[in-house]
Amino acid sequence: MPQFTYRARNAQGALVEGVLDCADRAVAIRQIESQHCIPIRIDMVEPVKPVQTKGTAPPAAQRKLRLLSSPEVATPSQSLKIPHGQLLIFTEQLAHLLQAGMTLDEGLSILKKRLKQPRVQQMTHTLHQALIDGRSFSQALSDMPRIFPPLYVNLVAAGEASGALPQILLRLVKHLMQAKELRDRVQQALIYPAFLALAGAILVTIFITFMVPQLTGFMAQTGGALPLPTRILLQFHHAITGYWWVGVLILIGGIIGFRAVVRTQEGRIGWDRLRLLIPGYGRVIRHRYYAQFARTLGTLMENGVPLLRSLDLVTEIAGNRFLEAKLTEVRRSVIDGATLSAALQQQKLFPDLFTDMMAVGEQTGHFAETMQAIADVYERELDRSVGVISQLIPPIIIVIIAALVGLVVFSILSAVFEMTHSLQVRPH
Repeated sequence: MPQFTYRARNAQGALVEGVLDCADRAVAIRQIESQHCIPIRIDMVEPVKPVQTKGTAPPAAQRKLRLLSSPEVATPSQSLKIPHGQLLIFTEQLAHLLQAGMTLDEGLSILKKRLKQPRVQQMTHTLHQALIDGRSFSQALSDMPRIFPPLYVNLVAAGEASGALPQILLRLVKHLMQAKELRDRVQQALIYPAFLALAGAILVTIFITFMVPQLTGFMAQTGGALPLPTRILLQFHHAITGYWWVGVLILIGGIIGFRAVVRTQEGRIGWDRLRLLIPGYGRVIRHRYYAQFARTLGTLMENGVPLLRSLDLVTEIAGNRFLEAKLTEVRRSVIDGATLSAALQQQKLFPDLFTDMMAVGEQTGHFAETMQAIADVYERELDRSVGVISQLIPPIIIVIIAALVGLVVFSILSAVFEMTHSLQVRPH
């Protein structure tokens, strides 16, 4: 019966090696998985051929000895980064390959050939080489923090420990897709209002910088007196054309001052807190974080990550210093014995509906499922908020643009009417 040498990871993450007598590789994989281990590499043992030349090993054996004695260690690139879509493709295809019965070593080898993007190939080669060198998959992922966030690495580590890595990867794909769809919905809702605002600013600038000088030259030739709205418009034109550099300096100074403030811990916390209180915009940010917090925490708990470690991870991905500070206080309260829902309610960080639903999940023992349901609720609320805001902003921008253009046109027409009146009453 053929023999197979294997290398795998057990539930504690330790490297396990051995030899199995099996009919084929599929049987070997099933035997390794039955021991709650994740197969990394499986090779068939070839019969040993007699050495033909005295004192010299065959070329194939020499190559194998060189491979075992001095493996080429690929240094992972800390600055390597790939697009979010490529990460989704890599994760999903690797999960399908593992579900089909392949080992991590074989799956990464296939992806290295199948994925043509150069940076993805470099990433896959680095991961594959790390497995050959005896490192765990999660350890190899942690060497590329710009590609794999802590959430990704910790879920993979949980999958390695539980022996359910393919299922964990598929859940990661679902989580990454939901996060991407959430981000895309918010961005797409703001594209049209931003375009309207830009178009209106360009239109008003054209009126002031091109039409007003022509009006000034025309009125200077006729010698007519300008009405008050036209004089105000001309002063505004002179301020823009003559002192534009003052505005640029003020803008640059404001940006530098703002960055200096937000670089401090207190300034950053204050600014992030203010962002949450801005009407409309703050509501979108809050609902987006409620959904993200619930979805991420539910996914982590569902895959066996401890509560305190899960809180650390959702704190890291908050992207808001004020929320991070509040969640740090929540973690301290949980360590002191409080339930998570009570700690959140004490900090007044989440709405009552959120904490009440979380408390029900804690009492019933279905915490992970409850958090996923909470995420669904606030994703629907986010869609509703984004829809309302995206419908209100365009009319508001149009009204502002129409008012500005109307004032400019009124100022110009006032001068024209005044000039026409003066010409009519002037004696021949």
